[in-house]
Amino acid sequence: MIPISKPLLGEEEEKLVLEVLRSGNLVQGEKVEEFEREFAKYAGARHAIATNSGTSSLHTALLAAGIGKGDEVITTPFTFIASVNSITFCQARPVFADIREEDFNINVKLIEDAITSKTKAIMPVHLYGSPCDMDSLQEIAYKHNLHIIEDACQAHGAEFNGRKVGTFGTGCFSFYPSKNMTTGEGGMITTNDDGIAERCRLIRNHGSKVRYYHEIVGYNYRMTNLAAAIGIPQLKKLEEFNNKRIKNAEYLTKRLSKLKWLITPKIRSNSRHVFHQYTLRITGKNRDEVAKILTSKGVGNSVYYPVPATLQKPYKELKVSMPVSEKMAKEVLSIPVHPALLNEELDYIAKTFEEM
Repeated sequence: MIPISKPLLGEEEEKLVLEVLRSGNLVQGEKVEEFEREFAKYAGARHAIATNSGTSSLHTALLAAGIGKGDEVITTPFTFIASVNSITFCQARPVFADIREEDFNINVKLIEDAITSKTKAIMPVHLYGSPCDMDSLQEIAYKHNLHIIEDACQAHGAEFNGRKVGTFGTGCFSFYPSKNMTTGEGGMITTNDDGIAERCRLIRNHGSKVRYYHEIVGYNYRMTNLAAAIGIPQLKKLEEFNNKRIKNAEYLTKRLSKLKWLITPKIRSNSRHVFHQYTLRITGKNRDEVAKILTSKGVGNSVYYPVPATLQKPYKELKVSMPVSEKMAKEVLSIPVHPALLNEELDYIAKTFEEM
């Protein structure tokens, strides 16, 4: 089976992990600080705050922005459930704006209609590694005095107008093993706001600056030195990984765009799509049958995501219709694009589609 994703870990990660194990300093410490400095430099942000997951980075960023009970946050229904759950964790209410068929990202033209007196933030999701229209989002946020919490958990190194995502507002990243880089589990928050950064550091560490002295109610969202020891060399390899993903995507698009029963991914001319996933739309065949054929032929595949958040049990009571998201959930199919793919595997994937 050609896997849908595959983390690439080598001697550099092993060496640093062993260094941490032998030191005995396993919890948040100097390796985490080094990882934060390097990630901030890479992203072009003043601050980077490491956490223990992408979900905790979203929750922390929302809390740091002052999101709380009764507030509303506008987001997309077509995303992993953590995006929406993080809003609910704050006792705030997720409000949904549907997506664009072209890139599966939030349709900025629908956002202003969703704004009320309770709206405090917009959470765009750079889905599959494709940046949202951040210029338009920033204009809306400025006009209505709203925070932007960027869910960039799938978009490490993606760019909009030459600027890396995660720097247009407060950025949140995940380092889950399937992501463009990994720490096993882990997350990162990026911001240019000193106040937001300070609150994030408090929230992730039980509200404490000085050990056993607590200024606010916080959480244990700390990253370990072990996770950071994996992240430091992974970050150094990220551009190589991303370039390989982009090259693989270009190859697949060249081969598969000739097929009339599917639609290949679209890329904005002013964006750098880093292809966390290579996601097709199956429009002229039964998507689930195509997936079964791929699996039988040894080609990994998955549906991200089969059920929009608005149709998930915790949020069905909101009773909102998101027709584009619901349509995409029936059409999308992701196939391997990760940097470990061999040329013969790419050729095999393409041939498998061509022979259907």
